[in-house]
Amino acid sequence: MSEQMKTVLITGAAGGIGRATVKYFSAHGWRVIGVDRHPFGEEYPQEGLFIQADIANPADFETIFDKTEKFTSELHAIVNNAAVQIAKPLVETTTEEWDEVMASNLRSIFLACKLAFPLLKASGNGAIVNVSSVHAVATSANIGAYAASKGGVMALTRAMAIEFAPQNIRVNAILPGAVDTPMLRAGLQRGHVSGGTIVDRLENLARKTVNGRVGQPEEIASAIYFLADNSQSSFMTGQALVVDGGATCRLSTE
Repeated sequence: MSEQMKTVLITGAAGGIGRATVKYFSAHGWRVIGVDRHPFGEEYPQEGLFIQADIANPADFETIFDKTEKFTSELHAIVNNAAVQIAKPLVETTTEEWDEVMASNLRSIFLACKLAFPLLKASGNGAIVNVSSVHAVATSANIGAYAASKGGVMALTRAMAIEFAPQNIRVNAILPGAVDTPMLRAGLQRGHVSGGTIVDRLENLARKTVNGRVGQPEEIASAIYFLADNSQSSFMTGQALVVDGGATCRLSTE
């Protein structure tokens, strides 16, 4: 392996944003370790490593990092992207569903960063990018567990930025808005956007953004890469980068 080649670990690698992020880092010369409970497929980068595991299960982290440590002696970045979304009223949300969201979206970041810490420290210039959501700062009905988990991601990002700074590890969060992914399309069933078909709902959702469109996974991947790349964002840590087409800048009363 070339001394210049960097290594990143990306969770939720088989999802919409995850796949785009795997492709983006690989195209920029990084080796990618991808983690997802679903298979990725044959198009995974040959120089990388894919680990099929469930980050909601603490026991799976032993497997993830056993394989990671055999693959590399250092990590230059970790992208905590994996998440689940349960779209239903809070009073109808079960304890099991609440715990599933918190385990997948929040606890997994704590465990991943705790176990990745020695590898990030070894790189000398580590970076953590936590994928939060605009729901951490402005939310809507019937998505309370998800919003709470993403707000927790923001608080955890700030805490880790402070604790990890002495080891030269930067920690930032990205807050995507409406991005055309399978998760977004599934969430359109909860009734917050009008329209008889998914296409109609996507178009109506697009009109709510300042840019007048929904985002593409590649646009989020590019922003994630910016936060992970020390040559571009070396003076950023503990920050929230909102990438939402301007959706959260507009008053709801407008």
